[in-house]
Amino acid sequence: MKPSKPSLTPAQVPLQEPQAQDLKTLAQLILLHAPYDSEFQLPLPGVKVTRASRINNDLYHVVYQPKVCIVAQGSKSVFLGSEVFTYDPLHMLGVSVNLPISSQVTQASQQEPFLCLTVALDPVHIADLAQRAYPNGLPPMPAERGLFLGLASAQIVNAATRLLELLQEPREAALLSGPILDEILLRLLRTPMGIRLAALGQAESSVQRISRAVDHVRQHFDEALSMEDLARMVHMGQTTFHQHFKDVTGLSPLQYQKTLRLQEARRRLLSGLDATTASRQVGYVSVSQFSREYSRQFGRTPLKDVAFLRAEGPATSPLN
Repeated sequence: MKPSKPSLTPAQVPLQEPQAQDLKTLAQLILLHAPYDSEFQLPLPGVKVTRASRINNDLYHVVYQPKVCIVAQGSKSVFLGSEVFTYDPLHMLGVSVNLPISSQVTQASQQEPFLCLTVALDPVHIADLAQRAYPNGLPPMPAERGLFLGLASAQIVNAATRLLELLQEPREAALLSGPILDEILLRLLRTPMGIRLAALGQAESSVQRISRAVDHVRQHFDEALSMEDLARMVHMGQTTFHQHFKDVTGLSPLQYQKTLRLQEARRRLLSGLDATTASRQVGYVSVSQFSREYSRQFGRTPLKDVAFLRAEGPATSPLN
C-alpha cells in the first residue's frame, strides 16, 4: 500500500508547527475525558475524544463519517483501497464523505496512549463558514478522495486546548464553545486541506453529489444496486458517476456496498446471530459466497472471527 502525503502548505501562508508543550497540554486534557481505552462523546455536539493504550495487531473495520481528527499523542493509520493515511500530532486527518475503512493504531503504550480529538463536520455549517473563509469564492475543486491529510498547526492545537479547558466550566462552555469550534473550523478551512473540507458544503461539488449517492447506498445496502438510478440521482452519466464515485471513496459502488454488508454482518454475528441469518439479513443469497468474501475482508471465517473478537474482549471494539 502506498502512503498518502499531506497537502503542502502554501509558501505565502506558512503554518506554525505545534510545540511539544502545547501537544502535552492537549493530551492531558483529553485524558481527563478519556479515563480508559474507548471513544467518548463530550458535552459538545459532534466533539469526541479517543484513547487507545496499545498498538493493534488486527485492523478495525468501521465507517468514518465526515470529521477532522486532531492527534495529541501517538499515531494511527487508515487504509482505503491501496492507500495508507497516517495521522499523528503533526498531521490531521480530514473526512468529507462516509467511508468504510480499515484502521490500526500504530503508536501507543500504557504510558503514552494514542489520544485524539475529533470534530464532526456538518455540510450546512461548513458551507456558511466557507463563505466567510473565502469571501471571493472557492477555487475549482476536482473530484478527489473523501479522505485526506493536512499539516497540523499550533493555532489549531491551541484552539482545541481552549475548547477542552472550557469544559471544566460548564457555564462558560455553554457560552463560548460555539465560537471556539467555529475558530477551529475556520482555521482548518484556511489551511491547504481546507479546500477539500469546503467541498463538503458545496451542493454541486463532486464530493457532495457522491455523498448523496453514498447515503443512498448506506440506507439500502441490503438491496440490489442500480447504477443507472444512482447516476440519475446525482445528475451524472453512468460512466462519469462510476469514475467520480471511485475518485472520492476509493471504491466502486459495488465494492462500497460489499464492504458495508460485511461490516454490518460482522456486527450482527457479534450480537449472536448465526452466519446464515446474518448473511441473508445484509443481502447475501449464497452463504458460501458470504463466507468467502467475509474471510477475504477480515482474514478469518465468520465462526473463527467471532470467537477471536470475543476472546480479545472490549479492546477489539472499533474506535473512530
